[in-house]
Amino acid sequence: MPALGPNASAAQRASRIRLMIFDVDGVLTDGSLYFSADGDAMKSFNSLDGHGVKMLQSIGVQTAIITGRKSRIVAARATELGVTHLCQGVENKTVALAELLEKTGISAAECGYMGDDWPDLAVMRRCGFAAAPANAHPEVIQRVHWVAEARGGHGAVREVCDAILCAQHRYDELLAVALGG
Repeated sequence: MPALGPNASAAQRASRIRLMIFDVDGVLTDGSLYFSADGDAMKSFNSLDGHGVKMLQSIGVQTAIITGRKSRIVAARATELGVTHLCQGVENKTVALAELLEKTGISAAECGYMGDDWPDLAVMRRCGFAAAPANAHPEVIQRVHWVAEARGGHGAVREVCDAILCAQHRYDELLAVALGG
């Protein structure tokens, strides 16, 4: 069973999550950007990460994406996963967070954010729970409540989803269902 490690504060913070927000490049993807000759961008997403997002939704945690880039690929992935709130082409992520809080009526203390680089820092500081993939920038890693063992795009999102499920005492219940019990 995944854990939030020895940091009891991280587990306590994760237990309050009602809205989990993710960056895209470096979090839901490995951060690589592939461009076709026509200039179309391509991204690779991890299926384990996607299932983690769906499990959070299944227990009533809303999900959101806040990203600086704008991409039809991200919109398609968000739709496929049932992500309720998609904010693309965002220059100021704290403004997007404030809009999400107003729209949902959820407090910042009840929000989690997973990011990997400097543009994520200000919004992470405002959320009650901040997480990062293992390969996040060192300045981000120093300032979050929890760091995944996996790299962005390679299971880090699934790790944080599992950790939130554990903190909210729902992991074992969902595992039992998956086992057919």
